Amino acid sequence: MSAEVKPESVSLGPLGPAGAPGPEPLCVLGTGDLGRSLGQRLLRAGYRVVYGSRRPGSCGPLPEGAQVMSHAAAAQAARLVFVCIHRENYAFLEALAPELKGKVLVDVSNNLKKNLHPEANAEYLQRLVPGAHVVKAFNTLSAWTLQTGPSDANRQVHLCGDSAEAKDAVADVAAKLGFGAVDRGAVSAARELEDVPLQLFPQWRLPLRLAAGLTAFFFLYLLLRDVVSKYTSEGKDVSFRIMVSLANKVFPIVSLIMLSLCYLPGVMAAFLQLHRGTKYKRFPEWLDRWMLCRKQLGLLALGFASLHVLYTLIIPIRYYVRFRLSAITVSEIRENRTAAFDTTMAWRTDSYYAVGILGFGLYLLLGITSLPSVSNALSWREFSFIQSKLGFLTLLLCTFHTYLYGWDKFLRASSYRWYTPPGYMLCLLPPSAVLALKLLLLLPCVDRSLARIRQGRERARPREDAEKALLT
Repeated sequence: MSAEVKPESVSLGPLGPAGAPGPEPLCVLGTGDLGRSLGQRLLRAGYRVVYGSRRPGSCGPLPEGAQVMSHAAAAQAARLVFVCIHRENYAFLEALAPELKGKVLVDVSNNLKKNLHPEANAEYLQRLVPGAHVVKAFNTLSAWTLQTGPSDANRQVHLCGDSAEAKDAVADVAAKLGFGAVDRGAVSAARELEDVPLQLFPQWRLPLRLAAGLTAFFFLYLLLRDVVSKYTSEGKDVSFRIMVSLANKVFPIVSLIMLSLCYLPGVMAAFLQLHRGTKYKRFPEWLDRWMLCRKQLGLLALGFASLHVLYTLIIPIRYYVRFRLSAITVSEIRENRTAAFDTTMAWRTDSYYAVGILGFGLYLLLGITSLPSVSNALSWREFSFIQSKLGFLTLLLCTFHTYLYGWDKFLRASSYRWYTPPGYMLCLLPPSAVLALKLLLLLPCVDRSLARIRQGRERARPREDAEKALLT
């Protein structure tokens, strides 16, 4: 009885009418989540896909229309091979060196942590198969991104390799899949690319640290002023205010400071351009880093503002507030007196709430337009109008809201417990400074000079003017 012969390849769908050959196939070595998602994306883009597997007959569900072969047969069938396997399983590729000679190997692997190996995965792969052209690419994209399509955060495929022709071939495939290719240089840059997926919120680290630092500082500051000072000087235990009253002071303070820090670097950059007389000089590294995290600063500021709104809404149902209102009402009934209506106080409180509501409404608009799905639907002029002009209007309304809250409290000696100013007075310093600097930039003479610089004109230096005068 003859032994059963297993087929060398398995077709998962029709290859074309009457078996007619289609476009040149692309090979995917590996049938895991990323390999299946990548193959499905390639099939949608019109490519023929050949999978290489150790067990072609039992490798699990794969995209319909693909063909499954052994590793050697699949590698021989295509000129561009995607290596979608872990580094630990690269050993078998050394035996496929003859089939892979002169072909493009796309390494999509990543590591579990940084500096896990002495060399990058792509460099190790190049050493195993020296006759192939290794290109590091697609490792910054997840299987979910490949299945659903590129989003605003994942539109770019970063690649590196020693062969320009190989990188061009991979860039063409990325373009047909809907991604933009970014050349990061030689294969020696692969370690940097492999570290990208291991980073956890890289653009959020500075804003989060800043938010945590401001929150901790003002919480301790207000705890000493509002709770500890009451207990030490008057013997009153008002520690219950920590949960709501104290938090509802900290959140708006941090929100307003972070919103002002979101617009301060732009103002500083404008004054720096005016000082230099050109826009073609790079900003200092710290200012570049600050400007790159403005979106994260703004979103965190919106989060703190939202918490302030929620805490404010529960004020009427608090036990302490209901108790105070009942005590005041009973006291007035017993004394048979009625408090006179204060028109000034009515105007102040209504204005305070109205300005706060308008400011929060614009706050939400800024947050919504920063979402990729919304910003992609706006032109640059529309996006700039909302984020810049309406952003400064938001800062103005929120600052005015805080000024209305303070009103004339700064004139009262009781406001300065332990000779320290209230927290809202401290938080008014950054936004007031930003608005004052912005007002200077809006002056006609300053605005015209800044507009010319941003249009590409450069202010000539005195020495250059003297040289031009001598030449003429």
